[in-house]
Amino acid sequence: MRRMMLLGALMTIGAVGITAGQGGQQPQTAEIEKVRDNLFVIRNGGGNTAAFITVDGVVLVDTKNPGWGARIMEKVRSVTDKPVTTIINTHTHADHVGSNEDFLPTVEVVAHANTKTNMQKMPHFEGDKEKFLPDRVYRDRLTLGSGNDSVDLYYFGAGHTNGDTIVVFPALRVAHTGDLFAGLSTPLIDTRNGGSGVAYPDTLEKAAAGIKGVESVIPGHSEVTTWDKFVEYGEFNAAFLAAVQQAIGQGKTPEEAAAGLKPPEKFKDYSMGRLQTNVRAIYEEIKR
Repeated sequence: MRRMMLLGALMTIGAVGITAGQGGQQPQTAEIEKVRDNLFVIRNGGGNTAAFITVDGVVLVDTKNPGWGARIMEKVRSVTDKPVTTIINTHTHADHVGSNEDFLPTVEVVAHANTKTNMQKMPHFEGDKEKFLPDRVYRDRLTLGSGNDSVDLYYFGAGHTNGDTIVVFPALRVAHTGDLFAGLSTPLIDTRNGGSGVAYPDTLEKAAAGIKGVESVIPGHSEVTTWDKFVEYGEFNAAFLAAVQQAIGQGKTPEEAAAGLKPPEKFKDYSMGRLQTNVRAIYEEIKR
């Protein structure tokens, strides 16, 4: 180791904002919250970082923006003396992988194979910094550790990117979803890194059916929530896609489609900051 389903119409532009934590100024101080006795979430500085304390050391999920390694470790040190042994990167974006370089070369970095490929295109990992890329990759599922310390990594298909990992701590009944489920909002669909608005609902449905026993979820950029909210998020994205497909069938332009979409009451708490962008992305994907 070198480093350790269809709703007819949906959504109006009435709601504003984007997923918490994915835009605007961030606090410069990390905050830590206990999820379970040996599992913590570290906030600010980019995506939510999970710290899972095992017998042998600490497994981190995502490393935030560049320059946040010391602040992550300050919070880790507030709950354990054990070293970081493993980093799991849920996907390629800099606010989730940016501080890989702040950790020792003995820390193993793990990610989906597509995520490693995407990371290799980032200037952040060029030249001598390529050593901070994942050491270990997987395709569909991978288990790290054993017993109460086991961590399951799942890939169900394209969504936010083409390499989104859901990390499950089975003994704790907790999952970290990265930005596949960043929060209650229209998602960021990163088509440049293989993201797909058409595949997104199917990927979420497969995840909801394929992962058993999870009760709590650490989203990519929002407060810890329930597995039921993750399942609901899949329904939200399925409804969004169905509404856009209906608009395409009616011959509407992307602008007409976006203006005519209205959210069912069930999704009243969802932010629609990316409504127009996502409608356009789905139009382009379906029509190409």
